[in-house]
Amino acid sequence: MTTHRGTSSWRETRLTEMLGLRLPVVLGPFGGLSSVSLTAAVSNAGGLGSFGLYGYDAERIRQTAEQLRESTDQPFNLNLWLDHDSASALAPTDAEFAAWLEPMLPYFRELDVAPPSKPDHFLPTVEEQLDAVIEARPAVVSFVFGVPSPDMLDRCRSAGIRTVGTATTVAEAVALDAAGIDAIVASGFEAGGHRISFLSSAEDSLMGLFSLLPQVVDAVGVPVIAAGGIADGRGIAAALTLGADAAVLGTAFLTTDESAISPGHRERILSPDSARTVLTRVYSGRLARGIPNRMFAELSEQTSRLAPFPAQNWLSGQFKPAAIARQNTDLMALWAGQAAPLAHSGSASALMQTLEAETAALLD
Repeated sequence: MTTHRGTSSWRETRLTEMLGLRLPVVLGPFGGLSSVSLTAAVSNAGGLGSFGLYGYDAERIRQTAEQLRESTDQPFNLNLWLDHDSASALAPTDAEFAAWLEPMLPYFRELDVAPPSKPDHFLPTVEEQLDAVIEARPAVVSFVFGVPSPDMLDRCRSAGIRTVGTATTVAEAVALDAAGIDAIVASGFEAGGHRISFLSSAEDSLMGLFSLLPQVVDAVGVPVIAAGGIADGRGIAAALTLGADAAVLGTAFLTTDESAISPGHRERILSPDSARTVLTRVYSGRLARGIPNRMFAELSEQTSRLAPFPAQNWLSGQFKPAAIARQNTDLMALWAGQAAPLAHSGSASALMQTLEAETAALLD
């Protein structure tokens, strides 16, 4: 097992050397909540900025990559969701779609939004997305919900792109390592947003980071990145001491000035409400962690009627803009991790400076 206390500077790890980073800090890739300005700010401050491409078609990926290139000349990461359980092929009948829509209709009526018709598809294919990512040539492409195919990894290598996979169990980390991934994120169940398990159900793959991380470090040969419940320099120092080569921070950056979340979402994270987060499938059809609200309470009573992923995520997304416009945080997913009470407002660059100072005070 590799630890960093008492060796060379904590800033120098296998991951920072691999990617040319100044700091072993990685921005969480928020699927649907990423912003170019936040991604660039973290990269410009010496960390690895990440941008989640959930739901993006090829043209939108190209535009995003161009904007990132204009905002930073430092390495950044583009994140893709693999087609776990053939999610992109979900094709309900008209009757099935109508049944899935039924429990959501009260929210469309409350927000004065016309109920949607069944779409041709709920998600673009990962193959279409990967073509655009390869064309964009980021320093890193990260994957969640599975192991990238040998062809995907070969294409990334040929383009000079480093690959990162994400594991919630030791078995998943071993599978990613065997596939030839360049680095692995060990994601504890404290993390906000979706649980990205793929070998067993998410409910059967709930490991806390302090249990998961050292076991993954011992089980694989590639750099390991710690994620879940890290929001300050103490968390970074703990992760590095347990053998991680970098730490992912998500919720801590959601409340920065550059974040793309709505004002209401930011206020709820910064309020006492964030002391309680729950794991639920009601917002998207997949298990995810967020701050509970009225929609959570109401839909939790009728889970058998809700759509599977990605249809449930698509349906709730159809009225989300209206909920944001009205600052109605009871009718939107409020993704946040268990370390949310440690989050503060301010700029991303200021947060990066604070993280470096706090970590240095413990490890230098």
